[in-house]
Amino acid sequence: MATLLFIDTAGEKALVGVSQNNALLAMEENNTPNAHANFVQIAIETVLKKAGIPIQTLDAIVVTMGPGSYTGLRVGLASAKGIAYVLNKPLIGLSTLALLAKTAIATKICQAQNEQLQIFSMIDARRMEVFGAVYNKALESVKPEQAIVLDTLYMQQLLLNGPLACIGSGVDKTATLLEHPNLFFLSETYSLQTCIELATIKFNAKAFEDLAYSSPAYIKDFYQKPASKD
Repeated sequence: MATLLFIDTAGEKALVGVSQNNALLAMEENNTPNAHANFVQIAIETVLKKAGIPIQTLDAIVVTMGPGSYTGLRVGLASAKGIAYVLNKPLIGLSTLALLAKTAIATKICQAQNEQLQIFSMIDARRMEVFGAVYNKALESVKPEQAIVLDTLYMQQLLLNGPLACIGSGVDKTATLLEHPNLFFLSETYSLQTCIELATIKFNAKAFEDLAYSSPAYIKDFYQKPASKD
């Protein structure tokens, strides 16, 4: 079984952990937004020390690729790439939307649904927009990751294909659009244990990222308002 280092800076909360044989050995968490850059390197040293794992014995570095915070994704991927390059270890990238879907599938609500169940993973963007993707109960992508403008018609069209469970930070505004007996809204979010499970699958399949060309899944280009000339 693999020894893996995890770096997740995709959201407001940052997580760094280390696992061995599918068990989480140590974890550090940062709940201060916009402070992930100062947190990551210290957290990596801390979790490896707590777990008693020499950094050279890691089998792979795992990082969330997004979608999520623009700055956070850059911080996490740069740190993960740097460690993987120096140690000559493989890099495993995880989709935050796939992690949310895997979390949803394990809930009692989703377990009780038939095989037509759809999982709508969504990360809040501006106004009525989300970065989202739709998965089936086998965690296969039905609709790829994309920027989606939510409205009632869009949700109704998804429901034509079967029950729909929504999960992620875009749930609150999605819930204002429509009520339907086959529409479910989940409050859960993914954990490092979910990351371990998905990363282990990728590690065993040797589904590694290209260190030279891998980049965060921003979905949309970052726009920064020009500074005022006044």
